[in-house]
Amino acid sequence: MSETLFISDLHLDKDRPHSLRLFEGFLQTRVPGADALYILGDLFEYWVGDDDPAEHLKQAFDLLKSLSDRGMPLYFVHGNRDFLVGEAFARRCGCRLLDTETVVDLYGTPTLIMHGDSLCTDDVDYMAFRAMVRDPKWQAAFLARPLPQRHAEAEEARARSRSSTRGKSAEITDVNSRAVEDALRRHGVHTLIHGHTHRPAIHDLDLDGHPARRIVLHDWYDTGGLLVCRPDGMSLGTL
Repeated sequence: MSETLFISDLHLDKDRPHSLRLFEGFLQTRVPGADALYILGDLFEYWVGDDDPAEHLKQAFDLLKSLSDRGMPLYFVHGNRDFLVGEAFARRCGCRLLDTETVVDLYGTPTLIMHGDSLCTDDVDYMAFRAMVRDPKWQAAFLARPLPQRHAEAEEARARSRSSTRGKSAEITDVNSRAVEDALRRHGVHTLIHGHTHRPAIHDLDLDGHPARRIVLHDWYDTGGLLVCRPDGMSLGTL
């Protein structure tokens, strides 16, 4: 049966081996035979540059490359934790990097896919941080630093993020409904798939008098989650 798989927010990290083993098993047993796999950001807890050997991720990278070598289309959209993923990573894993907002054809349904952090416009502090780290000059300066320093700064940023998020309401850290509608209108579609918020659900919307949908993907902190898209519909669930 034809099917396309979507995942996001795995936050793979050497301190969370359970998620890494889960992902490796997913690549070995669930992905083969699918039409394509889309990773919609935050594959890693953080990524400090493609020159990082990331030895703990070697098996996962090898499995991705093996799938690609056997003809499986693999696609990657940057998240807020892995915005420094580059072409060297793409070659290493055999995947194609997509734009921050990309429209794909899912069995006849044009669908907008993204990580989702750009939709959280009520979180003013985060949006300012996002603009800073997406700036090519900032990225070039960061990548010029020694690898150990980059890791240390990423750990500090992760700690600050955890502290900041705890002090914010759920409404601020969720997507803004107007930002969602604007994104759908901008691309002329009625279906959106994203991650980031860790609040899996399928939301039915009204967009200018027409039905629309917003599908939010699972994170992988406890168990793996995925969206399965087939010609006859979509199914959101866990492994």
